[in-house]
Amino acid sequence: MTWFFFALLSALAVGGGLGVVSSRNVVHSALFLLLSLLAVAGLYVLLATEFLALVQIFIYGGAIIIVLLFAIMLTRSQEYPRISDNAQRPFAALAALVFFGLLTAAFVIDSPAASSRHRVAFADLGHSLFTDWALPFEIASLVLLIALVGAITIARSESGDD
Repeated sequence: MTWFFFALLSALAVGGGLGVVSSRNVVHSALFLLLSLLAVAGLYVLLATEFLALVQIFIYGGAIIIVLLFAIMLTRSQEYPRISDNAQRPFAALAALVFFGLLTAAFVIDSPAASSRHRVAFADLGHSLFTDWALPFEIASLVLLIALVGAITIARSESGDD
């Protein structure tokens, strides 16, 4: 049963990623990104790392997507010319396939002995996040909040909606 959920969540993550890069609508791309991030959170649950799944949902699925959608909504699209297509699209597809091949080769070549050296104790990670890195995390969240409020203020004052 675990393999079924792994295959389903993996397909959702890859499908969401393909939707991000192939969608012409930026809002649809953001929603595909949300789908992909939630599928990765599901993969974390399958790995029994619930803390990382919650962080994935709250930080990436919630905060980053909301900030991205605010940036999309506050961007004045009428000021930019419409871009219908990019001539570098085939080169990007080739680069993506080469990168996928390299990642696949790295996973096939990887041995259990090599991967055991890189494992981190999740208890140490959680302790470090809530002790050593709590203040920098809060400062970064305040900076992002101030930037978001500033962007909204600038957008409202220039549009004449005072």
